[in-house]
Amino acid sequence: MAHKKINPILKFAIEIGPLIIFFISYSKLKGETFSFAGTQYDGFIVVTALFIPLMLLSTFLLWKLTGKLSHMQLATAVLVVVFGGLSIWFNDERFFKMKPTMIYLLFAGILGFGLWRGESYLKFVMEELMPLQQKGWMILTRRLMLFFLTLAIANEIIWRSMSTDAWVKFKVFGLTIAIFVFFITQSKLFQTYAVEETEDSDDC
Repeated sequence: MAHKKINPILKFAIEIGPLIIFFISYSKLKGETFSFAGTQYDGFIVVTALFIPLMLLSTFLLWKLTGKLSHMQLATAVLVVVFGGLSIWFNDERFFKMKPTMIYLLFAGILGFGLWRGESYLKFVMEELMPLQQKGWMILTRRLMLFFLTLAIANEIIWRSMSTDAWVKFKVFGLTIAIFVFFITQSKLFQTYAVEETEDSDDC
């Protein structure tokens, strides 16, 4: 399938849609208990069961509209199914709460492995969006690896020490805002190492 460009607002809506529905559904169902096949499930588990197919639908729509999926998108979908499924199977919300930790540790590990090899795997994912010199990619990759590690630690601290309400707000809004702020704060790096502005400078 050929790669296609879609409206960035539509792309963002498809990506964030499952999270928003998760938050709204949790707000409506928290504190409720539901019985299925003789087993009692609280609202969080039921909402988790709703979130999994929504996430898969979102991933499928992105693939249909763009003709491609990044490795990060695929890894996220797989981990949502695995940890969400474990939460439902064992009727234990802790598995789903661990999911962001596992995702960010995986991303940090992949980026770190690339850095160890002297490469920027981030470049392969984002080069079309913002072409940078090699040095810029290496700096951004190192920063993003440390950022992912920070998010993994933050998720562990919050889900283990705070209420489910606090964790849901952190997952839906805190993580999304943190990622947005991270890339905004890298604007100077983007300007300094942009290929079109520094194509005659030393890439090393």
